[in-house]
Amino acid sequence: MVTSVTRSLLMVGLALLAACAGHPVHENGSRPALAMLPPRAPSAANAQRANDILFRAMGLVGTPYRWGGNTPEGGFDCSGLVDYVYRQSVDIRLPHNAREMAASGRTIARMAELASGDLVFFTGRSGIEHVGVYVGQGRFVHAPNSGGTVRLDDLSGSYWREHFAYGKRLLD
Repeated sequence: MVTSVTRSLLMVGLALLAACAGHPVHENGSRPALAMLPPRAPSAANAQRANDILFRAMGLVGTPYRWGGNTPEGGFDCSGLVDYVYRQSVDIRLPHNAREMAASGRTIARMAELASGDLVFFTGRSGIEHVGVYVGQGRFVHAPNSGGTVRLDDLSGSYWREHFAYGKRLLD
């Protein structure tokens, strides 16, 4: 259960994230389309559920990466993190495999249409290989790799932009 102190700290963190989430400008002076469009809000019925997902995911930033991991105490891999966040926040159980997770929900093909709480999927050599939780402002929380920690990244980063496959909305 999230205490009022934890929730307050998360709110401060989100406010700082929003304040620091400046829109990147490319060398030619253009801005990516994602930065120019506000994230679409979830339906009114699911706004609180999406908020719960957002807070849970943000609260896990800094947790160590561990292949096959699915708890804050033991660490997370990408699909273990996403399953944990959804299970703890909205009681939705997901497979412990990014490719299998990609079979659920409504597909969101454009980054600009993502809403907080959506899943974001990325491709590799063998198809879908990575998943994270979109938190808004063009950013997502994920467990990126061995030796790292759960972190917040920007979808407009060159690697993530080039490997973005689609989003999935589970809260429709």
